[in-house]
Amino acid sequence: MKIKEIYDLVVEKGIEKDPRQREGVEEVLAREKKKFEDMKEKDKEDYDRENLTNPYSDTRILCGDPESEVNRLMVGVDIEVGEVLLADRLAEKGKPIDLIMAHHPEGKALSRLHDVMHMQEDILARYGVPINVAEGIMSSRISEVKRGLMPINHNRAIDAAKILGLAMMSAHTVADNQVTAFLQEMFDREEPRTLGDILKLLKDIPEYGAAVKYGAGPDLVNGNKDRRAGKVLVDMTGGTGGSDQAYAKLSQAGVGTIVGMHISEKNRKQAEEHHINVVIAGHIASDSVGMNLLLDELENKGIEIITCSGILRNKRR
Repeated sequence: MKIKEIYDLVVEKGIEKDPRQREGVEEVLAREKKKFEDMKEKDKEDYDRENLTNPYSDTRILCGDPESEVNRLMVGVDIEVGEVLLADRLAEKGKPIDLIMAHHPEGKALSRLHDVMHMQEDILARYGVPINVAEGIMSSRISEVKRGLMPINHNRAIDAAKILGLAMMSAHTVADNQVTAFLQEMFDREEPRTLGDILKLLKDIPEYGAAVKYGAGPDLVNGNKDRRAGKVLVDMTGGTGGSDQAYAKLSQAGVGTIVGMHISEKNRKQAEEHHINVVIAGHIASDSVGMNLLLDELENKGIEIITCSGILRNKRR
């Protein structure tokens, strides 16, 4: 496969599992197209035209020729300069890497991470929060994340890859959509009665079971094993953690338990105050599930996969 074909495939798979559903994604892309068409020609020069077909600003080809063929892919949760050097070292040992795939975004995919957070507005609306309230709740949080990203040295790993002649891309929300849908479908199907039942279901998944062995598996941060779960919301996509103001509205909408990758202490306290149970499935294990669902697709097409930087590889098909 060519790099561009891999990129297009993961974007399509992200859309397939998007919580907004395909119709909602198509509405987003249509609005983006209208916005672009209304721009002045000068503004169009700086516009990232990938936004017209890819609704995920944190998933991008970061360097390398998109037409290059890929036989061997190295993938990790975080790709920094060390992992780029690892790829170069593998080439010295006779295993050249045709493409490095990061889960967490780098470069322009990181600097625009906040843009993808607008999908959280639609997720809140899907669970009963009025869309005007959801947009109001998320507005200040998105601005906060944008400001937090401004001082970061976004291109360090990409610069290293360019110097070494290596290609690199990121696949963030496209993978987070996979694990979110995978777990939500499981909980909707199994209807766990208690938080203990949720923990058991998670630990039976190979990536979470493996994470338990090194102390990073599923755990409770609000509630106890005997507490009833109620309506379960899997909160694992949409860029990064949402607004602390959301928990009051979710409680009013009938959400009993949130299953997430991670949670800030401020958000955890708000969930506790509004009697929402919180199960933390584990960050790296959850990222691994999402990435594995994409990697299975690539491996089925003949791509050799080398994992590093936290990926707990488990093949499903």
